Amino acid sequence: MKTSAPHSTPTARRPGRGVRTSSWSSALLTLFALGAFVSAGAPARAAAAETALPAPPDFKGRINRIAVDSIPDWPRPVTAPANAPNIILIILDDVGFAAASTFGGVAETPELDRLAGEGLRYNRFHVVGICSPTRASILGGRNHHRLGFGTIAPWAAGFPGYNSVWQKKHATVAEVLRRNGYSTAAFGKWHNTPSWEMTPSGPFDRWPTGLGFEYYYGFIQGDVNQYEPPLYRNTIPVEPSRTPEEGYHFTTDIVDETIRWLRVHELTAHKKPYFIYFAPGATHAPLHVPPEWIERYRGKFDQGWDRMREETLARQKRLGVVPADAVLSPRPAAFPAWDTLSAEQKRLYARQEEINAAFLAHTDHEIGRLLAAVRAGRNYENTLIMFVTGDNGATGEGGMDGTYDNAVSIGVPYRTWQEYSRHFDELGGRLIYNHHPTPWAWANDTPFQWCKQIASHLGATRQPMVVSWPARIKDRGGVRSQFTHVIDVAPTFYEAAGITPPAEVDGVAQEALDGLSFLETFHDAKAPSKRRVQYFEVAGNRAIYEDGWMASALHSLPWDASKRTDDYDNEKWELYNLDEDFSQARDVAALYPEKLEHLKRVFHREALANQVYPLVSAKTGPQYTFEGRPANLGWGPNAASVRGRPDPFEGKTEFVYYPDLPRFSVWSVPRLLGPHRITAKLEIPANGAEGILISQGGRYGGFAFYIKDNRLVYESNFFGRSISTLTSETTLPRGAVEATYVYARTTSEPWGGGRGKLYINGQLCGEGDIKPFWPLETLGVGRQFGTPVSSAYRVPFRFTGKLETVTINLLPP
Repeated sequence: MKTSAPHSTPTARRPGRGVRTSSWSSALLTLFALGAFVSAGAPARAAAAETALPAPPDFKGRINRIAVDSIPDWPRPVTAPANAPNIILIILDDVGFAAASTFGGVAETPELDRLAGEGLRYNRFHVVGICSPTRASILGGRNHHRLGFGTIAPWAAGFPGYNSVWQKKHATVAEVLRRNGYSTAAFGKWHNTPSWEMTPSGPFDRWPTGLGFEYYYGFIQGDVNQYEPPLYRNTIPVEPSRTPEEGYHFTTDIVDETIRWLRVHELTAHKKPYFIYFAPGATHAPLHVPPEWIERYRGKFDQGWDRMREETLARQKRLGVVPADAVLSPRPAAFPAWDTLSAEQKRLYARQEEINAAFLAHTDHEIGRLLAAVRAGRNYENTLIMFVTGDNGATGEGGMDGTYDNAVSIGVPYRTWQEYSRHFDELGGRLIYNHHPTPWAWANDTPFQWCKQIASHLGATRQPMVVSWPARIKDRGGVRSQFTHVIDVAPTFYEAAGITPPAEVDGVAQEALDGLSFLETFHDAKAPSKRRVQYFEVAGNRAIYEDGWMASALHSLPWDASKRTDDYDNEKWELYNLDEDFSQARDVAALYPEKLEHLKRVFHREALANQVYPLVSAKTGPQYTFEGRPANLGWGPNAASVRGRPDPFEGKTEFVYYPDLPRFSVWSVPRLLGPHRITAKLEIPANGAEGILISQGGRYGGFAFYIKDNRLVYESNFFGRSISTLTSETTLPRGAVEATYVYARTTSEPWGGGRGKLYINGQLCGEGDIKPFWPLETLGVGRQFGTPVSSAYRVPFRFTGKLETVTINLLPP
């Protein structure tokens, strides 16, 4: 059943709009000839303004032949409806239903507690189950496949429901609010731009500033090092204002930026309401948090995940955020019981979860600073704050030992827990890609089954939400249990602001919203749930909800590549009566087979209506090719092609870089898995020189071509697991120098490695075996951005000689 708001039905474009200047001039001359005058308020224009954005000009003056006989009138800025509230939308990353103390968790979240005490807690609010899709739906008011976000942006596939291309017929809530008199700004994580458009040259219409936000500050990818992130201000790459040694942390930074923006807004646009989208990177891996916060949680998880779930459920019942008859869903057979672990495993796993809880607590503290600034500002009473604690459930991607890194995505085994245990005192710091074990994710999703990506079950899709609006919400501290979904957020904002969603934006007819406003629940705890049907699907894991019942089909587990399959026909479907089984703990498929078959048909109907097909699993899409052959290239930037995906470098084999160019994202540089040559033309002064010639990536993978100790060096960092180093046997001369690195593969597999050679002025000066690199960060010329590829130097390690050019040539296989 398509659940679309009646007022959002698209209408045909009105004829007669967009009159050319020449036509207007002719019409004006005709009016003058008739002795007439021009005034505003024509009924046709008023009608057009009700259905389309922007509204046509509405001149209210009078025009005669000369100015002294005419009455001027200036175009007026669009103003928001009377009493339209400020709106703040906060969404965290990878936080489970039961992680925050506000919903029974161990991590102390006093700021979220305070906000809930001033407003409402929603305990049946739902998200998509993974990052980009949830974020698209919350801003777009439509189901994620309809928006082209059936998966995260880097995993885009060439089908309408999965291509990551945000179309003009789906105006965002930011765009609509901006066109209706709001100031708009976004801060933090953005993961909804097609990878092939993430270049310094754009196009920028699917960056935040192209999708309705007048200002943006944050990072544009799935995750970053919280201490050394690649930042953007609007569309311009910028660097952090401080170093980690000076106390820099990304969450603190974006709070400072948001407060600064608010204060400027108060000074220069105090009559306008604002819309702020605030999306920290927390608590997505890598889990990076100041050590003093970690120490607050020492010993808090020694009881293990099994006992913690029991304690959490008891707290949830005392808080009233789950029904008194709620039960724990059983522990999956794939998860070990805590009591079966060794003492050393328990010590490591408990520490990893201490870090995760500390990250959330630190984030809550920083958001508290933002909320304090909002409360101190103008019109706080009329400020609607919606705080969604996660874009999906807690993440189980860390694996059973919490040792995930991106090497796993190309089939390399997880690191061992023993290796992480040897770095126990470094955990939580910037040198390690910190994660936590999968069973902790399950525990943070208490009382539900499973976790992030497994959208067949509530552990991935049910998230706490807190709503505060002092001027309108009087049931302070109340709990709401209506079935709501992330697509309902935008329509709720529209109704709160008194705005009708447009049928047309910039001449493009808008598709109907899927979301339904739940504004009525702000003042009525017993308001019925408007949402009767909702489908869920991520990576083949799928579910369908209808009138209190949910059918679920588990397809794959993100941490277990061995069980990924394209067989959807022989999977077991489960059935749950969620009105009687809050936790989704009792499968009643055997008792109600006809109900299950009915719901499977409903899923199929909804899938057809929302571009869900073809189902694209973690195995089938995206499909990479390397030199014309299928290849496992993980999720990202080294992919030579993804079955026809747009490629800004198609056919290009030579890339000439100059010093002082901007930072280049991993998606805007040539892919260097195959044979290639790097040639740097430089001049070394009499007293010598050192520094980066060119580098791409950083601590978790990349390469660096540099000079140190008067020798030429090339290093390749394989996922932070191993480093291949070539150093010239001869020293560098003074004066003009041509430094060259040449790589040739010695196997047919892209990750099989090859042979690297160094040349100084055409003379071979070093060679050796090279393991290919995986670039997770950016490219810099004459300096290193972000984190260092190697421990042999410190960022930025600027080249101290004169660098003319660095040329990369892609060579034939």
